[in-house]
Amino acid sequence: MPTIAGAALSAGSFVPAKEDSSDFLLSVASFLSSDTHFIQESSLMQTILRSKTGVEAIISPNAPFVVIGERINPTGRKALAAELLAGNFERVMADALAQVKAGAPVLDINAGLGVANAHELEPEVMVKAIAAVQSVVDVPLSIDSSVVGALRAGIQAAGGKPLINSVTGESERMEVVFPLVAEYKCAVIAISNDETGISMDPDVRFEVAKKIVQRAESYGIPREDILIDPLVMPAGAVRGSGGAVVRLVRRIADELGCNTTCGASNVSFGLPDREAINANFLAMLIAAGMPSAITNPLKPELKKSILAADMLMGHDEDCMRWLKYQRQLAKEAAAAAAGGAVAVDDRAARRAARG
Repeated sequence: MPTIAGAALSAGSFVPAKEDSSDFLLSVASFLSSDTHFIQESSLMQTILRSKTGVEAIISPNAPFVVIGERINPTGRKALAAELLAGNFERVMADALAQVKAGAPVLDINAGLGVANAHELEPEVMVKAIAAVQSVVDVPLSIDSSVVGALRAGIQAAGGKPLINSVTGESERMEVVFPLVAEYKCAVIAISNDETGISMDPDVRFEVAKKIVQRAESYGIPREDILIDPLVMPAGAVRGSGGAVVRLVRRIADELGCNTTCGASNVSFGLPDREAINANFLAMLIAAGMPSAITNPLKPELKKSILAADMLMGHDEDCMRWLKYQRQLAKEAAAAAAGGAVAVDDRAARRAARG
């Protein structure tokens, strides 16, 4: 089976000029076309999430890419953190609506407030945030917390089959998270680091992922309910980090039989024009078989890249999602142009009136 190890996937080799990403997307699909049989034959696993009412999101390399909307997270958002502490969930509801409208079929909910009494506060805030989200949208949820009590409260409040974010290869973490996953039959994100920290060596990260999967199976958790996060290193600090993740995604599918996900924006940390880098990286990941990522669906360049890559990989029947998106863009452009013309006419009328 062909590999991409010798394809010169250096940190800069897959970052195209910002003004034209179509050539890049076509080149990625062409580059991996000889491996398409690999994705179709060995990546038949499906991770199925459900909302409280039964709405499903299917995460699979043979299905459209699943964006797990990242916006409901107070980390780095002081206004949101203050509102959550005050019991104001209007911004949470607005973020939920905007992300689902932008195409996110799953929403991540993080109630980490960075306070000393997090173990007391986070479970209550998590439950209220979930109730706020479910009052305006009906999609599966990802319950995101380092506080086990908040995970349990979130699972119970979410209903259906949520995604737990997350477990690591640390024994202590696995011992508290896996019983929850097994009890409530959830899916879980498994981050490939352990007590030794985050290794820069992709082979070490693979071995950590393998250890996590084996421990999960001892709790009766099936592999299709484990999403491995291979950990994305910043390209500006680790040369070829994007290519390393591509190879890990394929190895995880081949040898562990698990789906994957990641925080894709990590790859561009510290670099200019991050959205262009992130968009191109997501196209690489989709071509390699990664079926989901935690990212911001409100970024236009990311959305365009994901839809184009899905279409090129055959995950968009008759190209209908791509065509619908292009028609939407055309309508928005026409409306903006009409609005500009009206504004010019209004200014001309006012000048004439002053006359």
